Amino acid sequence: MRLLHTMLRVSNLEESLKFYCDVLNMKLLRQKDYPEGKFTLAFVGYGDESDHTVLELTHNWDVDEYNLGDAYGHIAIGVDDIYATCEAMTALGGRVTRQPGPMKHGSTVIAFLEDPNGYKVELIQRS
Repeated sequence: MRLLHTMLRVSNLEESLKFYCDVLNMKLLRQKDYPEGKFTLAFVGYGDESDHTVLELTHNWDVDEYNLGDAYGHIAIGVDDIYATCEAMTALGGRVTRQPGPMKHGSTVIAFLEDPNGYKVELIQRS
C-alpha cells in the first residue's frame, strides 16, 4: 500500500494553483473539468503520481467558501534552508504566518504559511 493523494477543496482554483505551483514550486500534473458534476480536479506535486504522494485540489463550481473546521491540521513539506525558503516564498506572494524557528518543546526548526483558502502549510528544516 501507498498513500496516493490528499484532497483539499478550494474556492478559487486559479489562486490555489498559483500558490501551490508558483510559491511552493509544485507542478500541475493533471487537470480535468467535470461539467455534469460542476467541478474541476487539479493534481499538483513534486513528482509523478506513480511514485509520489500528491495534492488533489477540488474546485466545486457553485461554492465560494468552505468552513475549514478545527479537526484539520496542515500539510508538511521538508526544505533544505527554511530561512531562504520563507524569504523566497514571501517575495512570491506567500503569507508566512509563523516565522522560522524552533518548535515549542523541541529543537526542530519549523515555519508556517497559509494558502489562499486558509489551509496551513508547515515547512520543516531538514537536517
